[in-house]
Amino acid sequence: MADLTPITPLGGTTLRSETIGALRIAEGDDWALASVAARAGQAQAVGAGLRELTGLDLPGPGGMASAGDWRALWLSPESWLLAAPLAQEPDIADTVKRPVGDGASVTEQTDAWVRFDITAPDDDRLWPLLERLCNIDPACAGPGTATRTVMEHLAAILLREGAGRAAVLGARSSAASLHHALVAAARSVA
Repeated sequence: MADLTPITPLGGTTLRSETIGALRIAEGDDWALASVAARAGQAQAVGAGLRELTGLDLPGPGGMASAGDWRALWLSPESWLLAAPLAQEPDIADTVKRPVGDGASVTEQTDAWVRFDITAPDDDRLWPLLERLCNIDPACAGPGTATRTVMEHLAAILLREGAGRAAVLGARSSAASLHHALVAAARSVA
């Protein structure tokens, strides 16, 4: 039998991390992800079930909510992406499906996405990088927001986690292209 070795979204056996000037861009793969789309008329029941499981209220447009180890990102009307530590929830879709039952469609998303964590000493050093990649107004993307956008012609979600901290989620199939865009933008502002 062949020896199967897991690979990171960028195709390595270890996660890639780069420091460019004051910016750090780090590949992350420690979140389990599941999408939840409430069925017609079931959003309130789905929200109650997920609140019982995770302790969080589902966010509205552009929002991100956190409670304990759980996160929820608004994707579209009555649709969210839930995240939890992979070590804690290796089968997140099954965990999420139990409290929502037939009230929502739940889909495993862990291996469909790539996440890059971006850190800087402060927002004054973070925003020049982000401004080169997307057209998000910094005033509208403060900590606790999740904004769908486009970066270098690639669909992405920008998560603002705090001062000088952001994460970018993108399709795993275009991880190398998204990484290249982030690094090129970081070099242009370093």
